[in-house]
Amino acid sequence: MSAPERRLATSVLIIGTGGSGLRAAIQLAERGTDVLVVGKRPSADAHTTLAAGGINAALGTMDPGDSWQQHAADTLKESYFLADPTTVRIVTEGAARSIADLDRWGMPFAREADGRISQRYFGAHTFRRTAFAGDYTGLEIQRTLVNRARQLDVAIIDTMYVTRILTRHGVVFGAYGFDIGDGTRYVVHADAVILAAGGHTRIWRRTSSRRDENTGDAFRLAVTAGARIRDPELVQFHPSGLLGPENAAGTLVSEAARGEGGVLRNRLGERFMVRYDPVRMELSTRDRVALAAYTEIKEGRGTPDGGVWLDVSHLPRDTIMQRLPRVYQTLIELQMLDITTTPIEIAPTAHYSMGGVWVRPEDHGTGIAGLYAVGEAASGLHGANRLGGNSLIELLVYGRIVGDAAADYSADLDAQPRSAAAVAQARDEVDQVLAADGPENVRSLQRALRDIMTEHAGVVRDETGLREGLARLGDIETAEKSIGVHPDLAGFQDLAHAFDLRSSLVAARATVEAALERRETRGCHNRSDFPDVDESLRVNLVWSGPGQVVREPVAETPVEIAALIREVSSIGKLVE
Repeated sequence: MSAPERRLATSVLIIGTGGSGLRAAIQLAERGTDVLVVGKRPSADAHTTLAAGGINAALGTMDPGDSWQQHAADTLKESYFLADPTTVRIVTEGAARSIADLDRWGMPFAREADGRISQRYFGAHTFRRTAFAGDYTGLEIQRTLVNRARQLDVAIIDTMYVTRILTRHGVVFGAYGFDIGDGTRYVVHADAVILAAGGHTRIWRRTSSRRDENTGDAFRLAVTAGARIRDPELVQFHPSGLLGPENAAGTLVSEAARGEGGVLRNRLGERFMVRYDPVRMELSTRDRVALAAYTEIKEGRGTPDGGVWLDVSHLPRDTIMQRLPRVYQTLIELQMLDITTTPIEIAPTAHYSMGGVWVRPEDHGTGIAGLYAVGEAASGLHGANRLGGNSLIELLVYGRIVGDAAADYSADLDAQPRSAAAVAQARDEVDQVLAADGPENVRSLQRALRDIMTEHAGVVRDETGLREGLARLGDIETAEKSIGVHPDLAGFQDLAHAFDLRSSLVAARATVEAALERRETRGCHNRSDFPDVDESLRVNLVWSGPGQVVREPVAETPVEIAALIREVSSIGKLVE
């Protein structure tokens, strides 16, 4: 006998309570379209809150020579020409309008004395175009969006875990899920569904994501609905993640620590960046610093715990307290470590999914009627390396566009056929997982999966390691069929973790299979057995299920944008 079910209906359902989901919801509500936002963690504490550095738009408040065209050129170059040029144009051209939206809704941007929005450099930007609010930009954006959504009476249920998107003959009609607290089931009927459920960086041992976010939910939900995944192998590793404590492994040490003069040393005390980028040293690009740290550790010059040292203790205490307060506080809270006197032990950490669900550039439709994807769940803007500050502007620009697209789609529907069989299948899936009483522990399998991805599909990859990783993933997939799930008085988190594991297995397989296919080194993707860029692989890799990877050509860069592409110095800039 299945648990009680609540049946809800809305014009548009949004899965994910972060910045992209809320921005889409605001657009829908402002248009008068009925919308429901659901998620598995509190909207005030979505992953967007962790974005520190800033948000990009060619406002020209500091450098009047900046333009959306130059922003587009910088983005395409940094993507190693794997970004979709139309997507890039839409984001860069629409960026100023999105900043104006935030400003109108009360976003507390840092400002110059005359009231202009301040903008600063991030690495690989030709001009100062990153607006910010201290080192809490993402948190302030999320607060602003939550407040605006409340003003519009947007309905939010942030204790719902969505297990399946409901489709009939390839057309979306809603979603199925359960309440993480009391286990109540939900059948949500909707004309359109917007997938805003984040990326998949939680499948590595060290990650800047927290334990119950970015587990690959968007990948599994999309693929089971018939959609595809683009470039899952393109994952950005941030150079400076903490090694401990274990429950916080991967927590970021802001790049501001290097920007303010922090130095990187190996176990021997050597300032090792001189070997990898003697001009920019610690201000080199993210992928290069991460690769350098990885190489030092791999070649035996790492710390005993498998990291390197980031040292700011030579800086004046006042500088640290004024310019790095968040870093100081984080280390005190997590390790009781005083960074004014003691170096920080760090290692590369999985930070951002540059690939994601395949979407059309004009409206982020997935090719499945009524299903859209937005934010880190989607793909197309970042290619093989993300330009710092672009992720926050992407979710705002496309949140608005996807909100409009979903509203139009809903308004144009004459009728919406549903499928009792699809609902029954989704219900049975949850019943079966809930009834699982095998010997395998979900948490231990998740840990094993993260170890596999770290060892075989981390910063540097090769054919032998990737194939061994695939074989070991197969073992986890087999073991997953024998898990035990035991909800208790505290709630149904155990059931949520079981579905997290299923999602992570889909995301891991997609990542490894695409990494095997990309036999080159490009941006964040390092193949030690193929160390050079292969121009025949200037393609997107699209994954639609186990063993199904196809190459898709990337559109040519428009001539007027190509003319603006240039080498950009990172000297004196924060590299985000």
